[in-house]
Amino acid sequence: IGMEENNKLPQKPFRTRGGVKAPHRKHTAECESVIMPPPDEVLICMSQHIGAPCKPIVKVGDEVKVGQVIGDSDAFVSVPMHASVSGKVKKLETVTMPNGSKVQAVRIQSDGLMTPFEGIAPPEINSREDFIKAVRNSGVVGLGGAGFPVHVKLSVDKDKVDTLIINAAECEPYITADNREALENSWGVISGIKSVMELMEIDRAIIAIESNKPKAIKVLQEVCVAANRDMKGNVCVLPLKARYPQGAEKVIIKACTNRVVPEGKLPADVGCIVMNIGSIAFVASYLKTGMPLITKRITVDGQAVAKPQNVIVPIGTKIKDIIEFCGGYKEQPEKLIFGGPMMGLALADDEMPLLKQNNAVLAFSKQEAARLEPSDCIRCGRCASACPMGLVPPRISGFIKQKDIESMLDSGLMVCMECGCCSFVCPANRPIVQNMRLGKSIVRNAKVKEGK
Repeated sequence: IGMEENNKLPQKPFRTRGGVKAPHRKHTAECESVIMPPPDEVLICMSQHIGAPCKPIVKVGDEVKVGQVIGDSDAFVSVPMHASVSGKVKKLETVTMPNGSKVQAVRIQSDGLMTPFEGIAPPEINSREDFIKAVRNSGVVGLGGAGFPVHVKLSVDKDKVDTLIINAAECEPYITADNREALENSWGVISGIKSVMELMEIDRAIIAIESNKPKAIKVLQEVCVAANRDMKGNVCVLPLKARYPQGAEKVIIKACTNRVVPEGKLPADVGCIVMNIGSIAFVASYLKTGMPLITKRITVDGQAVAKPQNVIVPIGTKIKDIIEFCGGYKEQPEKLIFGGPMMGLALADDEMPLLKQNNAVLAFSKQEAARLEPSDCIRCGRCASACPMGLVPPRISGFIKQKDIESMLDSGLMVCMECGCCSFVCPANRPIVQNMRLGKSIVRNAKVKEGK
């Protein structure tokens, strides 16, 4: 790819493979975000990102303030944890995460004052290294769901990257938090883009958003026009076809640049950095205020919720407190989900605290969460046609059943992004994506035993 092509902004998205037409159900798209007052207590988990967990650096009885570091790690792939309320450390405990892992957590009793930590101040940025260090200190991770530390994404050879992609696709049903970010904080989005482009010396930025969000597209296009007067016309809004999973990292890179991320490689290997729209807007906020990531904009929806809406919530707030703020339950929920219905994780109860990467809490009624009984695979091939990565799930499932690790790897199991398209289209209602997750765990456990 020549530099001349790199500097061009796409006029329309490139063709991507597979995907499904999932129902949008964007019930809260017109609901302006409301700020939730601090709860009586928060539970800050020491692992809210991909990478090494943090260790608490506070003890029971300590007084803490908003934005104060309460957990950190020496590992590169990790970010510090901050107090989201002011108050007293009540307890250090172990929490079982939705994926079954156990992590340490700090329970803070709020004093209701939200007193900011004295050391909060805008970071001094004189170089690219200063910027990356500041991003790490802010505690920001990918806010769209993956939770990959942003400073790690930015710690790449600047000569390898020419494209910044802002992921505003929000292709999961129900979720509208990113849509509200675009509508309510468009100048924050463009300010963050400008900062990253300047400090990382990136040639162009593409804001990728599904075409089913016309109001957000219009607002973002307006700020891009204004910003491009200073940025040499190198920022654009690219409406994508409203087809799940457009927001998946590899899919959105293909749609924006026609580049394919090889197996085992990262977006930077094909010249791209992908950031969620909430993450880029937060970077702008942190550079101006110095206040680390302590709140999260989320969508609360589902037939079991009395008042579905978008809420800005202190990180660590328990789900039951969030639901209570939204009017409580209309009926006993059949299922609680962190995230969307396609890739989200079911919760055992509503005691789980909100994490940085969570973008929705869904409380489904019995009707919404109705289970369909699986039957035998009929070899129709719909799962293979829908797979964005070109995998053949029935073939892989056979290897998983046999625990044939070498064949699992050869057939592309680890390429699976667990988007759920295969399960969605399966006429036999088979738990295909769950089986793929099982296969991955078999592979990882085998590598642990081998000491790899």
